[in-house]
Amino acid sequence: MLRSAFRPRSASLHHKQNALAERAGFTEIRRFTMNIDTFTGGVFDTNCFFLKDAAILIDAPQESADWLRRSGHKVDWLLLTHGHIDHISDAAEIQREHSCKIACHPETAPMLSDRNFFRRFGFELEVEPVTPDLLINEAPSFDVAGIDFQVLLVPGHCPGSLCFFEKKERVLFGGDVLFASGVGRWDLPGGDGELLFTGIKTKLFPLGDDVKVFPGHGPATTIGIERKTNPFLT
Repeated sequence: MLRSAFRPRSASLHHKQNALAERAGFTEIRRFTMNIDTFTGGVFDTNCFFLKDAAILIDAPQESADWLRRSGHKVDWLLLTHGHIDHISDAAEIQREHSCKIACHPETAPMLSDRNFFRRFGFELEVEPVTPDLLINEAPSFDVAGIDFQVLLVPGHCPGSLCFFEKKERVLFGGDVLFASGVGRWDLPGGDGELLFTGIKTKLFPLGDDVKVFPGHGPATTIGIERKTNPFLT
């Protein structure tokens, strides 16, 4: 029960995108030059992404602090896509060890700073509290460490869910909004399916079919593949 609580909605296993792509006749996902190291950790198999040239970490799942130590990565900025515990588990530890700045949406802040936030919703989960340094909202441009992101607010899976679109390389760090062959769950506290689907179709799809999506769970995909084949969106 606990293991499945924050998992995405998927037509099958969300890892299995390739068969759909092949049947639809899609070519290989466009290559890019951004230097990214990826780690998947914790009981929810949550992805985080370290942008090596800018010392930016996107999300902080369980075991990511250990991974950073092993990899020798030094974090200057921690950007959080949303406040579900599988994405913020190691945030306090990372902030303490790296003296990094933490940025998130205002609605994410109490999930991050209140040790008992999730217990009030019936989850036997506890987070080490930490206070974010910067609260960010949707914006056409958000420059951090020399990288220009467009920040998109796409709630529905979780209040305050942010997607970070790196304009130059056309890469979207989407959190738990859009997955390969799936979408984020909308039956958790604060979830809203209509908001989620509307946000995907009106904010993410217009970015362009060539945009590569790095989701919070499962493999990378593209906007085009999901627009054409995702069973929740076609």
